[in-house]
Amino acid sequence: MAITPRRGGGLYEPLADINVTPFVDVMLVLLIVFMITAPMLAAGMRVELPQAKTAQPLDPKEPVIITLGKDRTLFVGREQVSRGALVSAVRAKLGGDTNRPIYVRGDRAVAYGDVVGIMDQLALNGLSKISLVANASGAAPADDADPRR
Repeated sequence: MAITPRRGGGLYEPLADINVTPFVDVMLVLLIVFMITAPMLAAGMRVELPQAKTAQPLDPKEPVIITLGKDRTLFVGREQVSRGALVSAVRAKLGGDTNRPIYVRGDRAVAYGDVVGIMDQLALNGLSKISLVANASGAAPADDADPRR
C-alpha cells in the first residue's frame, strides 16, 4: 500500500482530522469510576449494627387511626362512627389482618378515661396492637380545629 501525497501546500500542511483516542480513553476511565461508585451510593455505607435483645423489626403496615375529638366525636380514619360501631368499623379497616397497628389519638381536652374506654373496648374484642399517639416534646401542637387529622 503506497502513501499518496497530499494535494496542495506540501508536507507541512495542518491536518483537520480530530483525534478521538484521548476522548475515548477519558470516557472509559469515567465509565469505570461510575461503575465502581454507583453501588456504594445506592446501598450507603456498610456498618455492623449493635445487637439488642428487645429489638423488633419495623412494621411497614399502614395503621388504623382512631381519633377522639374535643366534643367526644369518634373517627376511624376520616369517617365518623358511633361508640357502638367502633369495633366493626376498625375490623372493616383492618380487613382481617389483626397484626396491623391501631393508633388512638385523643384531644388534650378529652378526659383520660374516655381514651382508656376506647382502648378497653378494642382490647375486649381481640384487637390488641393499640398505641397512643402524642406530640414529641417541644413540637408544635396540631391544629385542634379538625379532629380527623
